[in-house]
Amino acid sequence: MRSPGQLRQCDQRGDGCSGGPAHHASRSPVNPIQTRRGDVVSIRDLLEFARTIKGFMPDDEGLALYEAALSASTTVSSTWVEIGAYCGKSTVYLGAAASSCGALLFSIDHHHGSEENQPGSPYHDPSLVDPETGLMDTAPTWRRSITTAKLESHVVGVIGESSTVAAHWGTPLGFLFIDGGHGEKVAWADYNNWTPHLVSGGILAIHDVFSDPTEGGQVPYEIWSFATSNDNFKQVSACGSLRVLQKY
Repeated sequence: MRSPGQLRQCDQRGDGCSGGPAHHASRSPVNPIQTRRGDVVSIRDLLEFARTIKGFMPDDEGLALYEAALSASTTVSSTWVEIGAYCGKSTVYLGAAASSCGALLFSIDHHHGSEENQPGSPYHDPSLVDPETGLMDTAPTWRRSITTAKLESHVVGVIGESSTVAAHWGTPLGFLFIDGGHGEKVAWADYNNWTPHLVSGGILAIHDVFSDPTEGGQVPYEIWSFATSNDNFKQVSACGSLRVLQKY
């Protein structure tokens, strides 16, 4: 298993990667996993399926996330947390890694969409609105993604506000992925509430980190800057807007 320092290094644009394994699914690992139903699913199949799921993560960043999660298998905790799941794209990338190394991923999302997914936003998808409540509801689509991927043995969905779940959480984490709401209050709450649960050597992945304000919101970038400058984290890889850090 590669250490975090051996993760592939990707260019900052996210349109290519150098070093390490190729980032095309056709050349992805093919180690089979067996689900509780007895089905055998290859990692290649899972990664290829993840590419087809609705979401906002480019393929190269998804594979970089998968590899970052694999590196967390060397920590003392096999419990992982994902904050923000949308329709399950990142969840399947992480679930593929969890299935490879016997980890358990808790995927936390209220599934009503973040601020940029609401009506009037360019990222709003009206097909995800519940016709009865009139609210965004990505939970059925997320569940379908996990069921299709046959990852129920390695992924547990938690429907609720991240801060509410965090207030009752007590299990040390080997891996944490923050990709929830990008508003200042919500994003900083995710960081402050969840990073204390990471064990020493644990992996923190942050999505949508843009140094240029014209490319995206600045709160994830501010959190990344704080973590690497003032908190106990060092960056071990970057791919597009994904930053992978290790706690020390």
